[in-house]
Amino acid sequence: MKINASTQAVLFDLDGTLIDSAPDLGAAADKMRTDRGLASYPLERYRPMAGAGARGMLGVAFDITPDAPEFAELREEFFVAYERRMLLNTHVFDGIQALIEAIRERGLLWGVVTNKSMRFTDPLTRAIPLFATAGAIVSGDTTPFSKPHPEPLHEAARRLGVASDACIYVGDDERDIVAGRAAGMRTVAAAYGYMGSQADAALWNADASISSPLELLKFLNSA
Repeated sequence: MKINASTQAVLFDLDGTLIDSAPDLGAAADKMRTDRGLASYPLERYRPMAGAGARGMLGVAFDITPDAPEFAELREEFFVAYERRMLLNTHVFDGIQALIEAIRERGLLWGVVTNKSMRFTDPLTRAIPLFATAGAIVSGDTTPFSKPHPEPLHEAARRLGVASDACIYVGDDERDIVAGRAAGMRTVAAAYGYMGSQADAALWNADASISSPLELLKFLNSA
C-alpha cells in the first residue's frame, strides 16, 4: 500500500496500537481473582486478550463469557477496579511519539477511533501528552455504533474535516480492518499489538501489516 496525494489523515485504534494498557487492564482483573482467594495470574496470560477489554480480561480471570448471568455484575466491578488504576502502568508504545511527529511533519491530520468507552478514553487521553495534537478522538459510545461498524470511523473523518476515503486506519484487531474497509479507508494491521492468541493478521485483508509503529513511515515515505 502506498500513501498517495489524496491521503489527508491517519486514524488509529487506541489499546494495542498506540498505548500498551495491558498492565493495568490485567492487574484490574487479577485483583478480582486475588480478592476472591484465587491464585494470581502473570500479565502475559492477560496480554493477548487485552484488546477485548472487559470481555477478554474476565474471560481470562474467570473463564466466563458475556452470556453468563453474573457477567454484567463482574464487568462493572472490573470497570471500577480498572478506573482506579488505569494510569499507573499504561504507556505509549515505543516509536509512537516519533511516528506521530513524522505524520504531522508531513502535514497529515491524525486521530483515534476506539471501542473503549468515553468513561475511560477521556481521562486517559487527557493525561497522556501524545493526544494533545489529535484532531479527533472517537470512543465506542461516541456514536450509536462501535467497530466493526464503520460509523465511528466516518465520525472521526467528519471531525477532522476530511473524506473517509482520504484516511488510513491502523489497528491491531480484525474488527479494525473490517471497520476501516467498510468506511472506504485503506487499512494497516498493527501486528505488534494484542491481536488475540489465535489471530492471524494475514487473513484480515488489510492493505498492509506492520510489526512496529515506525514501519508505517515506509508507506508515508513512498508517497
